[in-house]
Order: sequence, then C-alpha cells, then structure tokens
Amino acid sequence: MLACYRYIELNSVRAAMVDTPEDYRWSSYRANALGEPNPLLSPHGLYMGLGKEPADRQNAYRRLFLSHPDSAMLREVRSCLQTGTPLGNERFRAQIERALGVKVGYSARGRPKKPGTKPAPDDSQIELGALKGF
Repeated sequence: MLACYRYIELNSVRAAMVDTPEDYRWSSYRANALGEPNPLLSPHGLYMGLGKEPADRQNAYRRLFLSHPDSAMLREVRSCLQTGTPLGNERFRAQIERALGVKVGYSARGRPKKPGTKPAPDDSQIELGALKGF
C-alpha cells in the first residue's frame, strides 16, 4: 500500500509538473507528510502504523520519499494497474482470491514460448526509431 502511495504522490514529479510532491495541489502528500488538514482524506491503517503520534507518522512518511521508486517497482505497479491485478506478494493475492472467490493475478497468454527464444523487450528498451509506421 505504501508503494502505491509513493507511486501516486510522485506522478506529478515524474511528469515534471512540480519539483516536489508537496508542490502538487491535488496530492495527499501535504496531509500525510506535513499534517495539513484535508477533510477529504481518511488515513489508511498502514499509514497509521507508521507511528503512534501524528508527528512520528508524518516524519516516517517523509522518509519514504527520500528516494524514488526504482524502475522495476514502477513497471510492477503499472502492470498491475493495466491488468487489474492486486499489487502484492503471492500470499496477499491468495487472500484476495479467497475473499472474492475468483482468480486474480497474471495469466499466461498465448502459446508457450519455445525454449531458447529471447523475451520481448519492455517499453524502456524500445527506441522510437524502431517503431515503424508511427
């Protein structure tokens, strides 16, 4: 959940709309990290678990943003968003499946890959010149 917070709060920074997450007017960062009142927000249990006192939670939340999520985390969050897959480990996904009574997560699509074939490049490996017809 906190990875999702970081992903969302830093979207405006990655898009070069603002320099820091607190500069984005529509972010919940100022409420979570600085204690600014926001009647539209209800703190999540994991956020509340960051500390007993508001100042402790705010400080811990700010520390989460000392570094940006790495590219692997960004890909995983984006993939989960695109496929409707819960972001979490297998245990968490199994809990969701039991609660909903349906399978969640990634499904293998298409024909199985032949042994020895190279995986398709991810978006970060495709150069614009390689996209013919666009």
